[in-house]
Amino acid sequence: MMTLFQPDLLFARGRFHAGAGLLVDAKGVIVALKLLEESGNLSATLPADVDVVRLPGTALLPGFVNVHSHSFQRLIRGRTESRRSGGRDFWSWRGAMYHATAALSPEQVYHVARMTFLEMAMAGTTTVGEFHYVHRAPDGRPYPDPNLLAHQVIAAARSVGIRIALLRTAYQRAGFDLPPDPGQTRFLETTDEFLANAADLHRQYHSTDAWVGVAPHSVRAVPMDAIQQIAAWARENGLPVHMHVSEQIAEVTACQREYGTTPVRLLAQHGVLDDRLTAVHAIHIDREEMDLLATSSANICSCPTTERNLGDGIFPARDAMERGIPVAFGSDSQAQIDPLEDARELEYHLRLQHQQRSLLDGIDGQELSSRLFRCATANGAAALGCPAGELAEGKLADFFTVDLNDVLIAGNNPDDLLSMIVFGLDRSAIADVSVGGKFLVRDHRHPHQQEILNEYLEVARKVWPTQQLAAK
Repeated sequence: MMTLFQPDLLFARGRFHAGAGLLVDAKGVIVALKLLEESGNLSATLPADVDVVRLPGTALLPGFVNVHSHSFQRLIRGRTESRRSGGRDFWSWRGAMYHATAALSPEQVYHVARMTFLEMAMAGTTTVGEFHYVHRAPDGRPYPDPNLLAHQVIAAARSVGIRIALLRTAYQRAGFDLPPDPGQTRFLETTDEFLANAADLHRQYHSTDAWVGVAPHSVRAVPMDAIQQIAAWARENGLPVHMHVSEQIAEVTACQREYGTTPVRLLAQHGVLDDRLTAVHAIHIDREEMDLLATSSANICSCPTTERNLGDGIFPARDAMERGIPVAFGSDSQAQIDPLEDARELEYHLRLQHQQRSLLDGIDGQELSSRLFRCATANGAAALGCPAGELAEGKLADFFTVDLNDVLIAGNNPDDLLSMIVFGLDRSAIADVSVGGKFLVRDHRHPHQQEILNEYLEVARKVWPTQQLAAK
């Protein structure tokens, strides 16, 4: 049985089409884009067994792809926004993050991830790359199944209905010449342990709804020889590789002390830069390093809402885009889960820095709104190895709809609607979300929404009891 989704406007091939439909097969794959025939009857050329789903008053667009997420960090949203609770910088902020994860049970990891993924789904996200590094029990011992917590996170994504690339993360040390950090006890594995556990996870998950990538956390947390081994194993198995790269100046300085060079140059020297690598953040890099990323065909994932929250710095997006480096987005610490906010902030940060407007417009002839929207969709899908991110034949039918009557985009027309969405839309205007042609959000509601919220609230109250909050 095939389904034809018929909105008022459909975004495909770089523009909105009126009188168009998306034809999807029983496996959730797009069979065709159906355009209005001269007869004025869209269904005139359809097979007899097609179910027509009309979506009046909406525009239909490809689902967002969130390339970089730490789902458990949803627990610290709003808890670290003073110097008393979160300190003055990224490094002191980590204390609250460690506290949030210190005692979480596997069941609680599931409930927190489920809440995070629900929020993503309601913001139009259909695929997430989960940079997962909480592996062990609170006392540092491995679970009988070392991948227990990864299974919980994948189960959470499946229960919400979004696709997940579980980016299993290697973490081996606090940093160069630093003593062990008790807050990282649950993260640590040897290289052999990591590779064995990643291989086991890969054997179990290799479908379009859940698959595996690897993520050496950073040159700070993983020695270079281990990074090489992990990247080589990923290359042999055709898996994506993601890494935090040059997020903080202190990270770059430590790398120079240990290796005599910067993180990007180090990765290039050891053959780690290639088209499977996604460098997350890539903020504190120079033009030569940007050239290295470009010539290696690597990707970059920027996380503007987290980077501004942590004071990381401003990603040099124009330098990257002028070199043709694909840029994607991630919600990272979950300070805010809103792909469109990440998209517009990529541009707005540059405007504040350079005191000019539209700095990412016109590069290679591409219009600004289209460029930013592609970063949030197709570029993200490519970074995770997912056949989604655009509405085209053979792609997965992952999409969301926007209420065309929402006050935020009042007065729109097909020519300016994408710009209105990218620069003015709030996620409250997202009406429906579909993964593989199956609705997980319908008329602004997820069927398990209240249950997920209630379970999350129980976990949050245990992690942040009232008396503890009052004492901080």
